[in-house]
Amino acid sequence: MRTLEDSMAEPGTPVVFIHGLWLHATSWNPWVDHFRAAGYAPVAPGWPHEPETVELARENPDAVADIGIDDATGHFASIIEGLGRPPVIIGHSFGGLITEKLLGQGIGLAGVAIDPAQIKGVLPLPLAQLRAGLPALGNPANLHRAVSLTEKEFRFGFGNALTDEESSELYRRWTIPSPARPLFQAAAANFVLHSQAAVDTRREDRGPLLLISGTADHTVPDVVTRSTFKQYRDSAAVTELKQFEGRGHSLTIDSGWREVADAVLGWLRDQGI
Repeated sequence: MRTLEDSMAEPGTPVVFIHGLWLHATSWNPWVDHFRAAGYAPVAPGWPHEPETVELARENPDAVADIGIDDATGHFASIIEGLGRPPVIIGHSFGGLITEKLLGQGIGLAGVAIDPAQIKGVLPLPLAQLRAGLPALGNPANLHRAVSLTEKEFRFGFGNALTDEESSELYRRWTIPSPARPLFQAAAANFVLHSQAAVDTRREDRGPLLLISGTADHTVPDVVTRSTFKQYRDSAAVTELKQFEGRGHSLTIDSGWREVADAVLGWLRDQGI
Protein backbone atom coordinates (compact mmCIF):
# COMPACT_ATOMS: atom_id res chain seq x y z
CA MET A 1 0.00 0.00 0.00
CA ARG A 2 1.19 3.51 -0.78
CA THR A 3 2.81 5.18 2.25
CA LEU A 4 2.63 8.69 3.61
CA GLU A 5 6.37 9.08 3.04
CA ASP A 6 5.93 8.27 -0.66
CA SER A 7 3.35 11.04 -1.00
CA MET A 8 5.48 13.62 0.82
CA ALA A 9 8.50 12.90 -1.35
CA GLU A 10 6.76 13.61 -4.63
CA PRO A 11 5.91 16.90 -6.35
CA GLY A 12 2.32 17.83 -7.01
CA THR A 13 -0.69 18.61 -4.88
CA PRO A 14 -1.28 15.98 -2.18
CA VAL A 15 -4.51 13.98 -2.34
CA VAL A 16 -5.86 12.00 0.61
CA PHE A 17 -8.38 9.27 -0.20
CA ILE A 18 -10.71 8.18 2.62
CA HIS A 19 -12.77 5.02 2.23
CA GLY A 20 -16.06 4.26 3.90
CA LEU A 21 -17.39 1.27 5.78
CA TRP A 22 -16.91 -2.28 4.48
CA LEU A 23 -14.15 -1.45 2.01
CA HIS A 24 -10.40 -1.61 2.60
CA ALA A 25 -8.05 1.30 1.94
CA THR A 26 -6.44 -0.61 -0.92
CA SER A 27 -9.72 -0.37 -2.84
CA TRP A 28 -8.47 3.12 -3.78
CA ASN A 29 -5.34 1.74 -5.51
CA PRO A 30 -6.60 2.36 -9.08
CA TRP A 31 -7.46 5.95 -8.13
CA VAL A 32 -4.05 6.42 -6.51
CA ASP A 33 -2.30 5.31 -9.70
CA HIS A 34 -4.62 7.44 -11.86
CA PHE A 35 -4.09 10.59 -9.79
CA ARG A 36 -0.32 10.04 -9.61
CA ALA A 37 -0.25 9.82 -13.41
CA ALA A 38 -2.17 13.12 -13.50
CA GLY A 39 0.56 14.83 -11.48
CA TYR A 40 -0.84 14.63 -7.96
CA ALA A 41 0.77 13.10 -4.87
CA PRO A 42 -1.87 10.66 -3.57
CA VAL A 43 -2.09 8.58 -0.42
CA ALA A 44 -4.86 6.22 0.76
CA PRO A 45 -4.50 5.56 4.49
CA GLY A 46 -6.78 3.23 6.37
CA TRP A 47 -9.06 4.01 9.28
CA PRO A 48 -7.62 3.85 12.82
CA HIS A 49 -6.14 0.41 13.56
CA GLU A 50 -7.12 -0.92 10.13
CA PRO A 51 -4.83 -3.83 9.18
CA GLU A 52 -2.61 -3.44 6.14
CA THR A 53 -4.36 -5.97 3.92
CA VAL A 54 -7.88 -7.20 3.22
CA GLU A 55 -6.93 -10.64 4.49
CA LEU A 56 -5.57 -9.36 7.80
CA ALA A 57 -8.60 -7.12 8.26
CA ARG A 58 -10.90 -10.11 7.86
CA GLU A 59 -8.86 -12.12 10.34
CA ASN A 60 -8.86 -9.32 12.95
CA PRO A 61 -12.31 -7.69 12.94
CA ASP A 62 -12.01 -6.50 16.55
CA ALA A 63 -9.13 -4.20 15.56
CA VAL A 64 -11.61 -1.59 14.29
CA ALA A 65 -14.52 -2.25 16.66
CA ASP A 66 -16.15 0.74 18.38
CA ILE A 67 -14.41 3.43 16.28
CA GLY A 68 -16.64 6.47 15.88
CA ILE A 69 -16.84 9.37 13.44
CA ASP A 70 -14.73 11.72 15.56
CA ASP A 71 -12.10 9.02 16.08
CA ALA A 72 -11.74 8.60 12.34
CA THR A 73 -11.88 12.34 11.63
CA GLY A 74 -9.11 13.06 14.13
CA HIS A 75 -7.03 10.23 12.68
CA PHE A 76 -7.19 11.65 9.16
CA ALA A 77 -6.66 15.22 10.41
CA SER A 78 -3.41 14.06 11.99
CA ILE A 79 -2.31 12.40 8.76
CA ILE A 80 -3.10 15.58 6.81
CA GLU A 81 -1.13 17.69 9.29
CA GLY A 82 1.87 15.46 8.62
CA LEU A 83 1.74 16.17 4.89
CA GLY A 84 3.03 19.69 5.42
CA ARG A 85 0.62 21.31 2.94
CA PRO A 86 -3.13 21.19 2.41
CA PRO A 87 -4.33 18.27 0.29
CA VAL A 88 -7.38 17.58 -1.78
CA ILE A 89 -9.52 15.23 0.32
CA ILE A 90 -11.60 12.64 -1.52
CA GLY A 91 -13.93 10.40 0.46
CA HIS A 92 -16.54 7.78 -0.29
CA SER A 93 -19.58 7.02 1.89
CA PHE A 94 -18.53 7.65 5.51
CA GLY A 95 -15.25 8.80 4.04
CA GLY A 96 -17.32 11.45 2.28
CA LEU A 97 -18.88 12.56 5.57
CA ILE A 98 -15.40 12.77 7.09
CA THR A 99 -14.27 14.81 4.08
CA GLU A 100 -17.10 17.26 4.74
CA LYS A 101 -16.23 17.46 8.45
CA LEU A 102 -12.57 18.15 7.71
CA LEU A 103 -13.35 20.81 5.14
CA GLY A 104 -15.80 22.39 7.59
CA GLN A 105 -12.94 22.56 10.10
CA GLY A 106 -10.81 24.45 7.60
CA ILE A 107 -8.66 21.41 6.85
CA GLY A 108 -7.81 20.66 3.22
CA LEU A 109 -7.45 22.54 -0.03
CA ALA A 110 -10.65 21.11 -1.53
CA GLY A 111 -13.00 18.22 -0.92
CA VAL A 112 -14.87 15.62 -2.96
CA ALA A 113 -17.56 13.66 -1.11
CA ILE A 114 -18.76 10.67 -3.15
CA ASP A 115 -22.07 9.17 -2.00
CA PRO A 116 -21.43 10.79 1.40
CA ALA A 117 -23.06 9.33 4.49
CA GLN A 118 -25.93 11.30 5.95
CA ILE A 119 -24.92 14.39 7.99
CA LYS A 120 -26.92 16.04 10.75
CA GLY A 121 -29.74 18.12 9.24
CA VAL A 122 -30.45 15.78 6.34
CA LEU A 123 -34.00 14.46 6.79
CA PRO A 124 -34.83 12.01 3.94
CA LEU A 125 -34.50 8.38 5.02
CA PRO A 126 -35.54 6.15 2.10
CA LEU A 127 -36.49 2.54 2.73
CA ALA A 128 -33.56 1.31 0.61
CA GLN A 129 -31.16 3.16 2.90
CA LEU A 130 -32.76 1.64 5.98
CA ARG A 131 -32.43 -1.84 4.50
CA ALA A 132 -28.81 -1.25 3.50
CA GLY A 133 -27.99 -0.26 7.10
CA LEU A 134 -29.77 -3.18 8.76
CA PRO A 135 -26.70 -5.49 8.92
CA ALA A 136 -25.32 -3.07 11.52
CA LEU A 137 -28.37 -1.24 12.87
CA GLY A 138 -30.52 -4.36 13.24
CA ASN A 139 -28.80 -5.32 16.51
CA PRO A 140 -28.17 -2.60 19.15
CA ALA A 141 -25.24 -4.64 20.50
CA ASN A 142 -23.41 -3.96 17.24
CA LEU A 143 -22.71 -0.42 18.47
CA HIS A 144 -19.49 -1.72 20.02
CA ARG A 145 -18.67 -4.30 17.36
CA ALA A 146 -17.20 -4.61 13.91
CA VAL A 147 -19.73 -5.99 11.42
CA SER A 148 -19.24 -7.82 8.13
CA LEU A 149 -21.58 -7.91 5.15
CA THR A 150 -22.74 -11.12 3.54
CA GLU A 151 -22.42 -11.34 -0.21
CA LYS A 152 -26.19 -10.83 -0.52
CA GLU A 153 -26.08 -7.73 1.69
CA PHE A 154 -23.21 -6.31 -0.34
CA ARG A 155 -25.17 -6.95 -3.53
CA PHE A 156 -28.07 -4.85 -2.21
CA GLY A 157 -26.03 -2.07 -0.62
CA PHE A 158 -23.19 -1.73 -3.13
CA GLY A 159 -23.65 -3.88 -6.20
CA ASN A 160 -27.32 -3.43 -7.10
CA ALA A 161 -26.46 -1.65 -10.38
CA LEU A 162 -23.96 -4.36 -11.39
CA THR A 163 -24.16 -7.89 -12.72
CA ASP A 164 -24.18 -10.64 -10.12
CA GLU A 165 -20.72 -11.65 -11.30
CA GLU A 166 -19.15 -8.22 -10.90
CA SER A 167 -20.78 -7.64 -7.52
CA SER A 168 -19.50 -11.00 -6.27
CA GLU A 169 -15.98 -10.26 -7.51
CA LEU A 170 -15.89 -6.87 -5.77
CA TYR A 171 -17.20 -8.48 -2.59
CA ARG A 172 -14.42 -11.07 -2.64
CA ARG A 173 -11.72 -8.52 -3.46
CA TRP A 174 -12.39 -5.55 -1.19
CA THR A 175 -14.86 -6.12 1.65
CA ILE A 176 -13.75 -6.08 5.28
CA PRO A 177 -15.44 -5.89 8.70
CA SER A 178 -16.12 -2.30 9.75
CA PRO A 179 -17.18 -0.53 12.94
CA ALA A 180 -20.94 -0.17 13.26
CA ARG A 181 -20.74 2.87 15.58
CA PRO A 182 -20.66 5.47 12.73
CA LEU A 183 -23.94 4.12 11.36
CA PHE A 184 -25.61 4.46 14.76
CA GLN A 185 -24.21 7.98 15.10
CA ALA A 186 -25.50 9.05 11.69
CA ALA A 187 -28.90 7.41 12.24
CA ALA A 188 -29.42 9.33 15.50
CA ALA A 189 -27.80 12.58 14.35
CA ASN A 190 -30.97 14.66 14.18
CA PHE A 191 -31.91 13.69 17.75
CA VAL A 192 -28.50 14.39 19.34
CA LEU A 193 -27.49 17.96 20.18
CA HIS A 194 -23.76 17.53 19.65
CA SER A 195 -23.81 14.73 17.09
CA GLN A 196 -20.53 13.54 15.64
CA ALA A 197 -22.31 13.52 12.26
CA ALA A 198 -22.65 17.32 12.39
CA VAL A 199 -20.78 19.33 9.74
CA ASP A 200 -20.13 23.07 9.57
CA THR A 201 -21.97 23.73 6.31
CA ARG A 202 -22.00 27.52 6.77
CA ARG A 203 -18.26 28.08 6.68
CA GLU A 204 -17.33 30.74 4.12
CA ASP A 205 -13.55 30.39 3.98
CA ARG A 206 -13.28 26.67 3.28
CA GLY A 207 -12.05 25.14 0.06
CA PRO A 208 -14.41 24.13 -2.76
CA LEU A 209 -16.55 21.03 -2.29
CA LEU A 210 -17.94 18.63 -4.88
CA LEU A 211 -20.72 16.24 -3.87
CA ILE A 212 -21.23 13.20 -6.10
CA SER A 213 -24.16 10.79 -6.11
CA GLY A 214 -25.18 7.71 -8.01
CA THR A 215 -28.85 7.82 -8.88
CA ALA A 216 -29.27 4.07 -8.24
CA ASP A 217 -27.45 4.08 -4.89
CA HIS A 218 -29.24 2.14 -2.14
CA THR A 219 -26.82 2.88 0.72
CA VAL A 220 -26.79 6.67 0.22
CA PRO A 221 -29.70 7.35 -2.15
CA ASP A 222 -29.48 10.31 -4.51
CA VAL A 223 -32.20 12.15 -2.57
CA VAL A 224 -29.96 12.09 0.50
CA THR A 225 -27.00 13.60 -1.36
CA ARG A 226 -29.27 16.25 -2.89
CA SER A 227 -30.52 17.09 0.59
CA THR A 228 -26.91 17.30 1.79
CA PHE A 229 -26.19 19.75 -1.03
CA LYS A 230 -29.03 21.97 0.20
CA GLN A 231 -27.46 22.13 3.65
CA TYR A 232 -24.72 24.31 2.13
CA ARG A 233 -27.11 26.97 0.81
CA ASP A 234 -26.03 29.51 3.46
CA SER A 235 -22.35 29.35 2.50
CA ALA A 236 -20.82 31.41 -0.30
CA ALA A 237 -17.99 28.90 -0.67
CA VAL A 238 -18.00 26.82 -3.86
CA THR A 239 -20.28 23.80 -3.48
CA GLU A 240 -21.34 21.72 -6.47
CA LEU A 241 -23.29 18.52 -7.09
CA LYS A 242 -22.70 15.96 -9.82
CA GLN A 243 -24.97 12.97 -10.38
CA PHE A 244 -24.08 9.75 -12.18
CA GLU A 245 -27.14 8.20 -13.76
CA GLY A 246 -27.78 4.55 -12.95
CA ARG A 247 -24.74 4.15 -10.71
CA GLY A 248 -24.83 2.49 -7.31
CA HIS A 249 -22.71 2.70 -4.16
CA SER A 250 -19.94 0.73 -5.88
CA LEU A 251 -19.14 3.57 -8.28
CA THR A 252 -15.63 4.08 -6.86
CA ILE A 253 -14.60 0.43 -7.27
CA ASP A 254 -16.63 -1.06 -10.10
CA SER A 255 -15.76 -1.19 -13.80
CA GLY A 256 -16.94 2.40 -14.26
CA TRP A 257 -14.66 3.93 -11.61
CA ARG A 258 -12.52 5.76 -14.18
CA GLU A 259 -15.48 7.83 -15.39
CA VAL A 260 -15.99 9.09 -11.85
CA ALA A 261 -12.26 9.67 -11.29
CA ASP A 262 -11.95 11.63 -14.53
CA ALA A 263 -14.94 13.78 -13.55
CA VAL A 264 -13.19 14.58 -10.27
CA LEU A 265 -9.95 15.42 -12.09
CA GLY A 266 -11.86 17.68 -14.46
CA TRP A 267 -13.56 19.45 -11.56
CA LEU A 268 -10.23 19.98 -9.82
CA ARG A 269 -8.82 21.52 -13.00
CA ASP A 270 -11.84 23.82 -13.16
CA GLN A 271 -11.01 24.94 -9.60
CA GLY A 272 -7.41 25.62 -10.59
CA ILE A 273 -6.13 22.81 -8.36
